[in-house]
Amino acid sequence: MTVLEDRIEMAEENGELTLDGLFESLERITPEGYKVEIVEGAIFMSPQRDTHWEIIADIYEQLRTKYPRKRVKSDVRVDYPGHLNGFASDVTLMAEGAEKAPNGLWRCRDVEFVAEVISKSTAQNDYGPKKAAYAAAEVPVYLIADPYQGKVHLYTQPKDGDYISEQTLTFGADVDMTTTVLSLTLKTDEFPRD
Repeated sequence: MTVLEDRIEMAEENGELTLDGLFESLERITPEGYKVEIVEGAIFMSPQRDTHWEIIADIYEQLRTKYPRKRVKSDVRVDYPGHLNGFASDVTLMAEGAEKAPNGLWRCRDVEFVAEVISKSTAQNDYGPKKAAYAAAEVPVYLIADPYQGKVHLYTQPKDGDYISEQTLTFGADVDMTTTVLSLTLKTDEFPRD
């Protein structure tokens, strides 16, 4: 059992709020077309915009040229280290051979890549607590696409809860991830701006 799984089980036994309990309650009230995430115990609901979806679709399609569909996820809940962190990342790549935990969720230890597309209302999460949680979970590659800045931020080499390497590129530039677990170059020339 991992530290995260152990902590979640202990919380359930003590009658504390749990991610599962929160998500079960939210499923009943979340409007169609909205994405729900819990970041450090705070609930965020956001509608998906065209610009946001276009970038997600572009990243997904590029990953699909190399990886099978069963490894590439979008808006699928994964629990991460920290207090009540249940993220539905825009794009997630699972490790080959990854299997769901007994509770039916994917394990953060099996995540190889995460991409988040910035929304104005939740940008602080992607650059702050979510970045920290991905680093703490040792997600090898974290990419932020920011249509407001017209930039891509690539974070690699997680260590001690942070990323050692950070690269910023303008939309239109190729994101070279050939030296990472992804072993590919991501094209951003069709990423729209807001």
